[in-house]
Amino acid sequence: MKGLTDKQQEIMDYISEFTRREGMAPTIFEISDHFQVQSATVFSHIRALQRKGYVNRSSKARSLALTQSNKPRHFSLSLSIPILGRISAGAPLLSEEHVEQHVMIDPTLLPRQTGGHKLFGLRVQGESMRDLGIMDGDLLIAKQTETASIGDVVIAMVDGETTVKSLYLSDGKWELRPANPAYKSRFYPLDDLVIQGVVVALQRTF
Repeated sequence: MKGLTDKQQEIMDYISEFTRREGMAPTIFEISDHFQVQSATVFSHIRALQRKGYVNRSSKARSLALTQSNKPRHFSLSLSIPILGRISAGAPLLSEEHVEQHVMIDPTLLPRQTGGHKLFGLRVQGESMRDLGIMDGDLLIAKQTETASIGDVVIAMVDGETTVKSLYLSDGKWELRPANPAYKSRFYPLDDLVIQGVVVALQRTF
């Protein structure tokens, strides 16, 4: 990974310390308040850290997470998360036939809501969620669950295919809503939608 400027290292150190102390990631506003700079300046630094591969950030609040940092970590403190390939209907989600490889992630950098859930990764295909910052080729980290809250970004099985969309209710049906005006929402009877997971983090490689 590319080197850091002094300010970028300070921001990474602050994110790490804040996450350790509070049990959750800081917001852009909290970082800007700490360093007494404008939010736009902090956002520019965060984008640079994302490009260099040091930081992950999703569309959800407090989703900032450091990747494997330049400071060594003990292997036992890392989670091995399976990255799934094409998911088929019927077979168990985390069955061996679905797993393509594994990625190591520090569990302290994941949201607290993931506790007790199995985690899996899925590579994004397409641009239907781009306006939420989810791009083609991104690696999504999801907690395995059959339930979700309205507004969650879910991994769902419909018509034998896996899709990533925001979950809503509309006229008594599930709405899978894209985040790209070039795509339209799709609607399904309540019994026809199988939720496989809720997205909790995003990892991008430049």
